[in-house]
Amino acid sequence: MKLVLVAACALVDADGRVLLTERPEGKQLAGLWEFPGGKVEPGERPEECLIRELAEELGITVAEPCLAPLTFASHTYETFQLLMPLWICRRWEGTPHGREGQRLAWVKPGRLRDYPMPPADEPLIPVLLDLLGPGR
Repeated sequence: MKLVLVAACALVDADGRVLLTERPEGKQLAGLWEFPGGKVEPGERPEECLIRELAEELGITVAEPCLAPLTFASHTYETFQLLMPLWICRRWEGTPHGREGQRLAWVKPGRLRDYPMPPADEPLIPVLLDLLGPGR
């Protein structure tokens, strides 16, 4: 079975909210909410992938020292195995906006389950809750 490595990031703002992005129409799992990130390209380190993807998708600049590894998820899809490390980031330059037409939502950790997510993202929520608390 093919292994797909996807790097994801929990961007956390000063109010303790986490940024989710909605998968746009035309993409697999469209309409579901996820942590921003993307597939790691051949020869690319996961951290490099995240910095590139956050710039491409959200128009923000992230320095590698601001990325802290947090946890990972492993999920078996029908045709591939997804391995998704999750970093947390509290510092970046710019204001996140959907550069690919995707909707964004800043969500208190305790409300993350209110947003339908791909199965691979769901196991990451308890780790974020343990770290950040439910929020208000």
